[in-house]
Amino acid sequence: MMPAEWKIKEVEGLKEIISSYPVVGIVGIRGIPASQMHEMRKTLRENAVVRVSKNRLIKHALEGSELSKLSDYIEGETAVLATNMNPFKIFRQLEKAKMKVPAKGGEIAPDDIVIEKGKTPFKPGPIVSEFQKVGIPAAIREGGVVIEKTVTLVKKGEVIPPDVAKMLTRMDIYPLEVGLDVKAIYEEGIMFTPETLGIDIDEITNDFRKAAQNAFALSVEVGYPTKEVMPQLLQKAYRNSFALAMECGMYTRETIEELIRNAHRQVTILAKELKTEAE
Repeated sequence: MMPAEWKIKEVEGLKEIISSYPVVGIVGIRGIPASQMHEMRKTLRENAVVRVSKNRLIKHALEGSELSKLSDYIEGETAVLATNMNPFKIFRQLEKAKMKVPAKGGEIAPDDIVIEKGKTPFKPGPIVSEFQKVGIPAAIREGGVVIEKTVTLVKKGEVIPPDVAKMLTRMDIYPLEVGLDVKAIYEEGIMFTPETLGIDIDEITNDFRKAAQNAFALSVEVGYPTKEVMPQLLQKAYRNSFALAMECGMYTRETIEELIRNAHRQVTILAKELKTEAE
């Protein structure tokens, strides 16, 4: 039985997108509202293409190509991401575009949901018992509602109960994050996963800076001449030669003034000592 015409066209369209860009990835789109998906596509329009399709059709489009291993990362609701951007840059852009959204109940907590001790904007009333009902130790203090101690309301990996989700929303706490979730990105024979792409740029930059500083210091210490350290080596050589000449009492254009000053200081000291002995 021949596949439906629309499926054939969809696979052809996916193949065309995949072959037109040097960087191709698989991204998860679960839980992204249609309005936000539209905004994301609009934001990425100049740099990338996001094509939502059925998983089976995406796998068919990847079959027989060097990107076929991307099929291993297709799970749940997914889309194809194609771009000219560097994998690390597009990953950072997608991460920055993610938004915090309220929980409705039934979702898995991506991280511990912690309620901090302290004052709340709520006035005394039924809210206190509602807090306590969901496990938040609240009380009335000085005309307001306060959280008496810090508590972990939902642990990472646990289901967020509906009543807890409702209370979190009232507290303006949005524990969920939605956006294009990178599963894997392929470029020039290399498969990049979020573990690789999610590096700390500031930390890496500092590591390179420290490495350069250490290499520079080592080159100066051992006297290894490079374009970067030559000025420092010349200054060091001058200081050492000047100190040696002074130590040996060698008269040169550079040392003569300092030698005369040293001699003058010694004569002054000697004169004071002689005067003291004469008295």
